[in-house]
Amino acid sequence: MRSRKAIALLVAPLLGAMSLAACTTAGGADDGEPVSVDQDWSKADPITVDVFDGLANYQGMQGGWFGKIVEEKFNMKLNIIAPNVAGGGDTLYNTRVSGGDLGDLIVVDRGEKMDELVEGGLLADMSPYVGSMKNVGRYDAAVDYLNEGKEGVYGIPTQLSEVKPTEPSEGVDPTFGPFLRWDYYAELGYPEIDTLEDLLPILKDMQDAHPEADNGKPAYAISLFKDWDGNMMVMGKQPTTLYGYDELGFVLAKADGSDYQSIIDSDSEYVRALRFYHEANQLGIVDPESTTQNYDTMFSKYQNGQVLLSWWPWLGQSAYNTEQNMADGKGFMIAPLQDQQVFSYGAAVYGAKQIVGIGSKAEDPARLAAFIDWLYSPEGVQASASETMGAAGPEGLTWEKGENGPEFTEFGREAILEGGADVPAEWGGGSYKDGVSTLNFSAVLPIDEDPDTGVPYNYKFWPSYQESASNPLTEDWSEKMGGAPTTMEYLRSNDMLLVAPGSSYAAPADPSEIETIRNQVKASIVEYSWKMSFAKDDAEFESLLAEMQETAKGLGYDQVLEFDMANAEAQNAARVEVAENFG
Repeated sequence: MRSRKAIALLVAPLLGAMSLAACTTAGGADDGEPVSVDQDWSKADPITVDVFDGLANYQGMQGGWFGKIVEEKFNMKLNIIAPNVAGGGDTLYNTRVSGGDLGDLIVVDRGEKMDELVEGGLLADMSPYVGSMKNVGRYDAAVDYLNEGKEGVYGIPTQLSEVKPTEPSEGVDPTFGPFLRWDYYAELGYPEIDTLEDLLPILKDMQDAHPEADNGKPAYAISLFKDWDGNMMVMGKQPTTLYGYDELGFVLAKADGSDYQSIIDSDSEYVRALRFYHEANQLGIVDPESTTQNYDTMFSKYQNGQVLLSWWPWLGQSAYNTEQNMADGKGFMIAPLQDQQVFSYGAAVYGAKQIVGIGSKAEDPARLAAFIDWLYSPEGVQASASETMGAAGPEGLTWEKGENGPEFTEFGREAILEGGADVPAEWGGGSYKDGVSTLNFSAVLPIDEDPDTGVPYNYKFWPSYQESASNPLTEDWSEKMGGAPTTMEYLRSNDMLLVAPGSSYAAPADPSEIETIRNQVKASIVEYSWKMSFAKDDAEFESLLAEMQETAKGLGYDQVLEFDMANAEAQNAARVEVAENFG
């Protein structure tokens, strides 16, 4: 990794709020001389670290087993500051930046936000430490690429990978897909599903046959939530991914660059998805609480068997596919549409959208650099990416090395595969789920190989797991899918997967005028999208669609669309380039 000399002084007005003079790096590294992070930090003075984390869904002190590991290794407590929880979009970010101190440890988007923080002097130059960051050192090229043009090392990319960018990044399941309660689908005789709309009568039959869950509460084929709405209704975007599209602003861009759509066009895949929900609601198969519930409430319904369709495996399967349910033949599996081309994110050789860095006012930047480096170690990846990203958790608690590679302990099976367990006191106590890392990112893709075991971090690739994971649910699914061992294998062998090469492209920041227009337009699009999904009849749906289009265009939609289209084309160019260089 090439060394860089810190800028002596950086001054930048941020969002017109104030000018900030850059702070020099603390901890004895002001002169840029190398500082080793390879120390016994467990004996250092205790500190509490403010972590500004744009990915976190929890705010407060990190506790449980992950908190105990961090405290024992670094004598450090993590205080998570989460804009996702605080609400108000970028309000918390802007407030803290204007105050001159975003946090001690910082997780933000690469591109605009990282550049703002470098210019404003809020990110420390890690050049004095990177030479001794041995785990991060495996990814020199990605670190150099991220910091290109900057006079220092101000961030480390996340979700780094040594897998080719033209290969899927997700593992045994894609990020998206039509995952149904397979046991109910089987009861209907596995009817073929030609296209998206053909799901509707099947879902209706499933709900009619099972109007109540095991807990006695109503069951619905579809349940929605609003928490993550942004440029559009987030649940309206999900069906578009079944046909190879992903969002960039107001554009739906196909993974292979063959098509770009305006989301409000009458024949767009987004409007098609809204029609799908409208028709589903007319059939009485949409949860009536969809307009008021949050993600957590919806997730609990999946856990209780009250929802029959999941667009994400990490929702339906994570919530309901416990070992006991699968042993009983119950659970979510993909029921493919015959015309689908499921969008897949290619492995990003230069890392994901987010970066991790050190705040320029951090009390002990060398210790934070050591902690960051640990996150990129096999131990750190297994611990920090457990539960949410497929890694197995801490060795000795949830898994151990066996004769044929890693294998779960009895506790690990109970905690991760059977729905949860209480952690032994010596590991921090409390429930396992409550103790997982609230950082909510993986430094390295869990599909990458753990150098300590020779197999991927993702436990679903372990030979021991695959040998023991066979159950009536997966056996029945595999038989109907021509013997395919996993969802990903089925999709790839049947040409039903479209991989967007992992380019690490980051769209430029909205100019102020575009930002102002976008905020007005997206609020209108989201409002109309929900109204259209729950329209009383087809005539009202079409009327609301026309109103949405007219209102959006009147607010300046076309100007923002032009900006987003240019970005979508630039994103595809970056994908083409990285595929040519590394594919």
